[in-house]
Amino acid sequence: MALVRPARNVPEAEVVAVAARSAERARKFADKHGIPVVHDSYERLLADPDLDAVYNPLPNGLHCEWTIRALEAGKHVLCEKPLASNAAEAERMAEAAEKTGRVLVEAFHYRYHPLAARMREVIDSGVLGAVRHVEASLCIPLLKPGDIRFDYGLGGGATMDTGCYTVSMVRFLAGSEPEVLGAEARLASPNVDRWMRARLRFDGNVTGRITCALLSSTLLKIQARVIGERGEMSAFNFVAPQIYHRLKVKTETGTRIERVRGDSSYTGQLRAFVERVRGGAPIPTDARDGVRNMRVIDAIYEKAGLPLRGT
Repeated sequence: MALVRPARNVPEAEVVAVAARSAERARKFADKHGIPVVHDSYERLLADPDLDAVYNPLPNGLHCEWTIRALEAGKHVLCEKPLASNAAEAERMAEAAEKTGRVLVEAFHYRYHPLAARMREVIDSGVLGAVRHVEASLCIPLLKPGDIRFDYGLGGGATMDTGCYTVSMVRFLAGSEPEVLGAEARLASPNVDRWMRARLRFDGNVTGRITCALLSSTLLKIQARVIGERGEMSAFNFVAPQIYHRLKVKTETGTRIERVRGDSSYTGQLRAFVERVRGGAPIPTDARDGVRNMRVIDAIYEKAGLPLRGT
């Protein structure tokens, strides 16, 4: 969904190799998706001279090591979100990208669907008046026992998974970096949050809030909201709008519902990544943006009284 299918719609991108710790597992995946080359280790994949870039979908706790190794091997990297286990790791990754001259992009695919641009357009148009509050929620039911997203050693926790989207979204909507005023967590196991809520403050005394969960009484909530002096905007399913979404804008003149057409967010992301690798325009979810996002996540964990991931 994130790479193989989108590559079929982006002529400049071709998935030509896959690697896994198990050659048998890699071969099954390759056969299923028509990938010609299988490597039985990550090292061998990075040594493959026919590859220009790699997609790193490993557990969060392995993003830093293998992204840096890929960059140092001369590969551009599309790294799954969150960029790293913590901001210090993200900083090392950004520095490695700058040192090697390679492109490093964090895979916040929602930013590459036209819905995100339309939300920004509504805010910038002034129809809502001055922004006073932004919030985002992403709560899903993850009921799979032993899922790596609940593994502290692998960088698990709700804030790392669904929460990183909400942090990215409120930063995007507010157009500035927040101060974390407070946070409260509910735990699945020691140090691993299954639910998190944080209160934020942005430039201009704009307030903010994020709510995220992998397991909570709220089974499913995927929404972003902006409240202005003269109206409000809300977006349902900002994460995967190609499946279904609804953008509602309510002002003193009435309420309108919009649906924004466009390619899959993953196709848009891959197209933007390829263009950047080929020397195109800067990309919104680059390594430095990833560092800023991780700083907010770190601050949320600290305010909630939990240790940072990767420490």
